[in-house]
Amino acid sequence: MKKFLYVKYVLAIVILGLLGFCTIYFVGNRQVQKHLESVYSGELYQEATTIAQSHDVRYFQNDEERDNQLYENLCTLASYRHCDVWIISPKGEILLNTASEPKTEDFPIITGFNPGTASGSYYRIGDFFHQFSEPHLSVMVPVTRNMSVESYVAMHLPMRILQEQHDALMNMIYILFLLFLLIMMAIIPVFSLMIYRPLRKIIQGADAFAAGNLKYNIPLEKEDELGYLAGTLNYMSDELDMTGNYQRKFIANVSHDFRSPLTSIKGYTEAILDGTIPPEMQEKYLKIVVHETDRLYKLTQSLLTLNNLDEKGRQLDYSDFDINSIIKSTAESFEGTCRQKRISIELLLTGQTLFVRADMGQIQQVLYNLIDNAIKFSPEESVIKVESSLKHDTVFISVKDKGCGIPKASLGKIWDRFYKIDSSRGKDRKGTGLGLAIVKEIINSHKQNINVISTEDVGTEFIFTLQKSTEER
Repeated sequence: MKKFLYVKYVLAIVILGLLGFCTIYFVGNRQVQKHLESVYSGELYQEATTIAQSHDVRYFQNDEERDNQLYENLCTLASYRHCDVWIISPKGEILLNTASEPKTEDFPIITGFNPGTASGSYYRIGDFFHQFSEPHLSVMVPVTRNMSVESYVAMHLPMRILQEQHDALMNMIYILFLLFLLIMMAIIPVFSLMIYRPLRKIIQGADAFAAGNLKYNIPLEKEDELGYLAGTLNYMSDELDMTGNYQRKFIANVSHDFRSPLTSIKGYTEAILDGTIPPEMQEKYLKIVVHETDRLYKLTQSLLTLNNLDEKGRQLDYSDFDINSIIKSTAESFEGTCRQKRISIELLLTGQTLFVRADMGQIQQVLYNLIDNAIKFSPEESVIKVESSLKHDTVFISVKDKGCGIPKASLGKIWDRFYKIDSSRGKDRKGTGLGLAIVKEIINSHKQNINVISTEDVGTEFIFTLQKSTEER
């Protein structure tokens, strides 16, 4: 795959080089040629115009000394410009030619000379009426005096000079283009090192994740966009792996918690039906069946509650209510259970009323679960304290028991669904392991906090916060 990618890039650069060379050769050559012709013809025309407007040219052949000085000046200009300067009569006589000695008679005549087609900014490329053996770029400007043409100033530049300039420019362009191709070739290993190899690692990681290997970690330590992408994918795989583990654990826990009561119900009902259990003992075992059925009902209700709490976009039914009143009514619902275990609930409430803004039904569920938990793990003849307090517009609710406490190793796990530590906390092992998970979800949905303070063999205290109502009561 890697070699194939290199071949593709090299092939692409070769094709790019061929296309670029053909473009430069066929298009660039012509454009450079036209540009040079335009520049040189413009310069020659400007020089010829300046000469044609000079006094010495307009009155040429009227003063021998002045004509000689003009000849020398034009020869100097011709040498500087690498061209020939002519002064031509309207009849085609070459009155002055910087390429030969000055004459006063027997002037060379240009056969077929037609000045009518050579005026203004006119320039031509050729042999100028068969006067040259090689192509020249020629410009011709009329010399006028008293509204009549006295002569013409012609300047002829050999095309080989333009060709030399053209070749020099094209060679420079070819060299620059070659350097560009070499730079493009040098980019390939840089691209491989900085882009392709990290990207390949990311692709391998994505393939591993797609194949179900969520424990794969993309080995890429880069502080750029690719490194950030690799880190994001690694984080995603870890979260998916945790979700998968949670689902497997969830199914295992649900199956276990459903299997035990169902086994009891099935066994006892079959024993009653087939007469294994005598009629005088059936009431005892039917009570056990009812108890196990109640366990199944509570577990199902807890699962439905958690499912509703997990729904995205779930709306809370906010209202302003007296939290002290809710604490009192919730505590009263445990009167029978507390009497059986000889446990008392002490209420330490701030003020006659203390209004909060929250979902009353869900907060009542939180209080019920926390008090039920405290009763479950409290010894007989102990006291459970439920307290409300107000600090800086935040209401704090505390449920404190004097039970056996929670081991430090379990404090971070008590909010996990189906997590149970009954074996180390007390005798009651019939819970679903979902009570505290429901509490945590409800408090989080209110954007509030809940904490736990626990010491083994001393007791446990749960403290959660609520938003104080802004309405005066």
